[in-house]
Amino acid sequence: MNDLSGFPITRKWPARHPDRLQLYSLPTPNGVKVSIALEETGLPYEVHRVSFDTRDQLSPEFVSLSPNNKIPAILDPQGPSGQPLALFESGAILVYLAAKTDQLMPQDLAARYETLQWLMWQMGGVGPMFGQVGYFHKFAGKDHEDKRPRDRYVAEARRLLAVLDKRLSDRTWVMGDEYTIADIAIFPWVNNLVGFYGAADLVAWSDHSHVQRALQTFIARPAVQRGLAIPPRQ
Repeated sequence: MNDLSGFPITRKWPARHPDRLQLYSLPTPNGVKVSIALEETGLPYEVHRVSFDTRDQLSPEFVSLSPNNKIPAILDPQGPSGQPLALFESGAILVYLAAKTDQLMPQDLAARYETLQWLMWQMGGVGPMFGQVGYFHKFAGKDHEDKRPRDRYVAEARRLLAVLDKRLSDRTWVMGDEYTIADIAIFPWVNNLVGFYGAADLVAWSDHSHVQRALQTFIARPAVQRGLAIPPRQ
C-alpha cells in the first residue's frame, strides 16, 4: 500500500482508508460526474467534502492537488505503475477512471475518439453555457436590469440542447446503445439546468423530447442516484 502522507491534502482531509481512491468534491454538476463514474465502475473510494462555505477550495492543501482551485479532484494510491496519481478536472478524471477500469468507453478505437469528442463538447460548451444561465437566472446575475447577457446564454443553451436532442433522436445514449463517460459528463448538467437552476421554461425544455427521455433513463440508474448525493449534504 502506498503512503499518501507526502501529499499536503491529506493533512486537511486525512485518509481513513489510504488504500482507496480519495475523492475531494461536492455534489455539483462537475462533482457528481466523478462520484457517478465511481459508483458505476465499482471502484472503492473514500470521499472528502470540500466546503465552499468555508472556502476549502482556496486552502493551500486543496490547491496543492488542484491548482485551479476547482472541484472535483482525486488522489489514487494505485495509479499507473502502482504509484499514487493526483488529478483535477472532471473530464480528465472520467477518462482516467474509464481507462483504469476498462469500463464506460467503447473498445473500438474510432468510437473511443467519438466518445471523447462528446466529452469535450460538454466541457467546452454545455458546462460553461449552462452555468452562465444559472448565474443570470438563479444567482446574483438575476438582479441585472440588462437582460441581454442572460438572453445570450439562454439562446446558446437552447442551441446546445437542440444539438443533443438531434443526436439522441435515434439512439438510447450519446454513443448509441453503449452508456459511456460522455453521458456521465453531459446529463448532470442537463439535470441541473432544468432542475436546480429552474430554467426549463427559459430553454424551451418541452421542445427536446429525446433529451427528456434520455435524462429520465439516466436518473433512473441506481449508480446515478447514489452518485448525485455524494458527498452527502451537511
